[in-house]
Amino acid sequence: MAARCYYKDLLPLTAMLVTVIIGVGSNILFKAASLKGMSYLVFLFYSNFINTLLMLPVPFLLCRRTVFPLFKFPLLSRICAIGTIGLFCQLIGYKGIQYSSPTMASAMSNLMPAWTFLFAGIFRMEKLDWRSSSTQSKIIGTIVSIMGALMMVLYKGPKLESSTSSKTSPISLHHQHMGSPLSHWLIGGLFLGIQHIGFAFIYILQTQIMQICPSEILLTFACFLYTTIIAAPVCFIAEPELSAWRISPDITMVSILYAGVLGGAFLGIMHLWCLHLKGPVYVAAFSPLTIAVAAAMASAFLGEALHLGSVIGAVLITSGVYSVIWGKAKEEEMREILSSSSTVSPLLKAHGVEESLNKSEC
Repeated sequence: MAARCYYKDLLPLTAMLVTVIIGVGSNILFKAASLKGMSYLVFLFYSNFINTLLMLPVPFLLCRRTVFPLFKFPLLSRICAIGTIGLFCQLIGYKGIQYSSPTMASAMSNLMPAWTFLFAGIFRMEKLDWRSSSTQSKIIGTIVSIMGALMMVLYKGPKLESSTSSKTSPISLHHQHMGSPLSHWLIGGLFLGIQHIGFAFIYILQTQIMQICPSEILLTFACFLYTTIIAAPVCFIAEPELSAWRISPDITMVSILYAGVLGGAFLGIMHLWCLHLKGPVYVAAFSPLTIAVAAAMASAFLGEALHLGSVIGAVLITSGVYSVIWGKAKEEEMREILSSSSTVSPLLKAHGVEESLNKSEC
């Protein structure tokens, strides 16, 4: 029983905490490298190329029956759509981090549940019962999350001083020297908001594609491969300076290797494992934690100080996210009750045995 609790509870918790730190760390390292002069186009191509290279053995490890459906038009067209939208989201996302901050990027990533719920309603993948508390909670949460995002973008507010933000590391000095004009902050927030609208649309496409795709890992590899193929001409044309493509053995190389090895395929596989084991509500519950982790790491490593608008916006986004998650959890709970009541015999119901069936072994 102890081993089962370890596998079902402790390991997923550890995995989710690790994914939060890895994801935020990738943005922190990218910001640090960009402050040193690295082009976001160079970072995007190299990190995607490393991810694809690491996943190259996947098709050879799977049988032909699993790989062959990738070449059929219904699946191939959707993979191309996901790759194209994904590249666009990465382009504006990294540019948004350059203009704003990793804390802003982490906060905007928490809009994913709200945007996904909105798109699911538009495409009728989500049933809306306006009188139910779960639907009302998700709608209110979506509105509050969007209000929080607008607060972060439109109102920067006074700086909140801290002891760590006063450190004079080379990165923080360079960052303070460059400064972040209000126009850059607005553009960065807008770019990051659009990025996660695109990611939410990708989630809708992935939900549809999983009905015909034989393997989640194979789908991940195919999307990485297509994104890398179309990123090559886009990035090389947009960044024609050959000197920009020479990687120096400093924070630039560290950021690219980190994002390529840990920030892509590895992160995706960890998420898929946690989704399979604990479900989407459990995974989504950790997303607001990225704001606190990003704020702490940005303050420690980049010397960034928090602003009042960012704090208020982050609180609103977090509240909205948990409202959406609560509504989704309530729906899943009702669905489980209905499914269990339809499968348990009337004799068992009369003795109340169905209540014991839902209890956890731990």
